Amino acid sequence: MTETSFFATTARGVEEVLAGELRALGMNVAAVETGGVRFSGDQAACYRANLWLRTASRILMPLTEFTCETPQELYDGVRGIPWGGYLTPDMTLAVDCNLRDSKLTHSGFVALKTKDAIVDEIRDRCGRRPSVDTSDPDLRINVHLARNRCTLSLDASGAPLDRRGYRLARTEAPLRETLAAALIELTGWDGSIPLVDPMCGSGTIPIEAALKASQRAPGLARQSFGFQRWLDFDPHLWQRVIGEAQERALDSLPVPILGYDASARAIETARQNCHRAGAEKLVALAKGDIRDLVPPPPPGILLMNPPYGQRLGDEEALKPLYREIGDVMKQRCKGYTAYLLAGSSDLAKCVGLKASRRIVLFNGPIECRLLKYELY
Repeated sequence: MTETSFFATTARGVEEVLAGELRALGMNVAAVETGGVRFSGDQAACYRANLWLRTASRILMPLTEFTCETPQELYDGVRGIPWGGYLTPDMTLAVDCNLRDSKLTHSGFVALKTKDAIVDEIRDRCGRRPSVDTSDPDLRINVHLARNRCTLSLDASGAPLDRRGYRLARTEAPLRETLAAALIELTGWDGSIPLVDPMCGSGTIPIEAALKASQRAPGLARQSFGFQRWLDFDPHLWQRVIGEAQERALDSLPVPILGYDASARAIETARQNCHRAGAEKLVALAKGDIRDLVPPPPPGILLMNPPYGQRLGDEEALKPLYREIGDVMKQRCKGYTAYLLAGSSDLAKCVGLKASRRIVLFNGPIECRLLKYELY
């Protein structure tokens, strides 16, 4: 099989974690860049990357790159691709666009011009043109325009990879599955000691921990991926990749993964999500306030994503909670290593403990710090 270049996108701050995942899957990593990792592989590599990567947002397959300063240069560059190899008049398409530091400044216009070039090329060859379907297209096309260089790619993932298929119900301000997986990787947790999330919400951190420890591919619960509608999709190869993943999954774990939340509704949501992820036997969930936390005997990992308070005045109301978190860590969690994702440095100070490590991460647009505390 021929080698193809791919680009796996991820949240800022997670690029090195994603590169490590790709290497562990046996992929050829070409470059680690801001916002993602370039790698190469065959068709099976594309399928495995979508099924297995825990911290990637999308897998893109670049088709071309060209200088683009005017609408005409954009149109000509896109039209120059032989689209018949990827799209027929009976298929639907959608164009996603992100741009920065370029002469073309309107993403909607760039997406529209790209779409026009594609459908014109197919209509001139076939006499008919494909339709646009922005919600569920057969082919999703990605335009990345940065410093007047345009990269045009096919999106092999379709829906973003954080949509694993297990979290239909979401609690307030949920943590993305891909970021939860990145937090777990950054703690170095390997499934050999207990992991506790005392503020688990809809259960994303415990579920992602269970998927990792049980060697389950995070994409197994998904309905579909973008590449399954591509013209060169190989169903037999895909079934082989799925079969390999199913064979690797473990049915039990040697240590507990525990999730607590003060909200009974959040715990019920977490239970439903656990069930859909196939992790209900691997995660123990219970309603419980952080003040009453009694973790298993050390060593262990404590990992939590407490509320940040994005609006003015919210932070003040949350300060007592952060003081409580610090008190519980000092008094109840000796021998543990604790990690806290903080979206506010003022709130983090209320914990009253000195962090031994600070890792900058982005939860959407929010700049956060993953703080590490050694609880001797």
